[in-house]
Amino acid sequence: MGVSHGIRFRSTVAAVLVVAVGLVAGAVALVALLRAELTDDVRQTARSRAEQVATVIESGRGVPALTVADRDEQFIQVLDADGRVAAASGNIEEQPPLARPGRNGESRITTPLDEDEFLVVAVTTDGPGPDGQKTVVVGRALIAVAESTRIVTRLLLVGLPLLLLLAAAATWMAVGRALAPVAAMRDEVEAISSANLHRRVPLPRGSDEIARLATTMNRMLDRLERAQSAQRRFISDASHELRSPVASIRQHAEVALAHPDRTTKEGLAATVLAEDLRIQRLVDDLLLLARADEDALRPRRQPVDLDDLVLEEARRLRSAAEGPRISTAGVSPARLEADAQGLRRVLRNLGDNAARYARSQIAFDLAAGEDGRIVLGVEDDGPGVPAADRERVFERFVRLDDARSRPAGDGGGSGLGLAIVAELVAAHGGTATVLQGALGGARFEITLPG
Repeated sequence: MGVSHGIRFRSTVAAVLVVAVGLVAGAVALVALLRAELTDDVRQTARSRAEQVATVIESGRGVPALTVADRDEQFIQVLDADGRVAAASGNIEEQPPLARPGRNGESRITTPLDEDEFLVVAVTTDGPGPDGQKTVVVGRALIAVAESTRIVTRLLLVGLPLLLLLAAAATWMAVGRALAPVAAMRDEVEAISSANLHRRVPLPRGSDEIARLATTMNRMLDRLERAQSAQRRFISDASHELRSPVASIRQHAEVALAHPDRTTKEGLAATVLAEDLRIQRLVDDLLLLARADEDALRPRRQPVDLDDLVLEEARRLRSAAEGPRISTAGVSPARLEADAQGLRRVLRNLGDNAARYARSQIAFDLAAGEDGRIVLGVEDDGPGVPAADRERVFERFVRLDDARSRPAGDGGGSGLGLAIVAELVAAHGGTATVLQGALGGARFEITLPG
């Protein structure tokens, strides 16, 4: 049994049980109320007849003729003060007292007249003379009550199962119609694989829970499709980046083998070492981004003087021959709890990026805001970043070489530096943005909690 059939079956059983309990309780109450109402009618009729006879006796006209319309369903007896029969209706003339008055002036008995139960009502009256106290006893058969309740009970015994069947059928159909979109969604999801993540589950009409579930599933599929596309691009770009140094090493090795006189061991070793370091940096970058994807970046926080790290990075950039002018005039003291190695990586990537595109000047600034947050800025006087690309520039393997000219002979980076900056800053609870700088080029601004 499928999931939808299981829910359908359980819902139908639950609905039938609830309806059955309600119907049975209602049927029992109906029969009880009907029996009580019919019994009360019999009681009122018997009491009315007894009061009529008692009124005649109290008037002094003696005991009236005790006639009954239905000899099998009613009797009348008049008892004297000693409990003996003073008069009786024709159908029980020779019978002893059939009943004694109960606590409430009534009782239920069986009589020789009929095998059904009789309801007996007694009314006491005082007639003229020393033996004037009399008790008028009137009994009426409860056969009508029994027959009526029996008929109603039989009808309920036949009708209730039919109602339960109708309730079960209606619930089965209603739940089936409600779950039909779920079955369609299940079939569609069953057909979706990594090769066709573009497919989406059908959206049912309305805005109920199932429609919202379908919308949520489609959003999940959108995220999976985007993640798969990003993963494919990532693999493709990583393969391309790794192919370049591998091809360079192979080319130099083949030249060295084919023409030993054109290269030296030292030259070949230097080339292999440089390309190997390039591969190592790329692999390290890829591993860091993989850890970020798995939410495994856990900065080892300790007190860090961020201004010292900024000045250290500025000294590194100044050591480069014929590099741009480095300004640190805007650097103020700033201390925070952070991972020193991670912030060094951020500063190095931002510094390398600025050095790659700066024409003649790079400026660092650092300040603590009034809200306790620390703002780090790195800007250059290069071509800047177009406004349309300021969010995309932090994505992986993104280069804006068409918009930002690269110096001749510069191989450029792998396109991972700014992505790593964004991930490391986010792991510290901060944000990374790019703006138009005061020097005319790009300004990369990092905001960190103090």
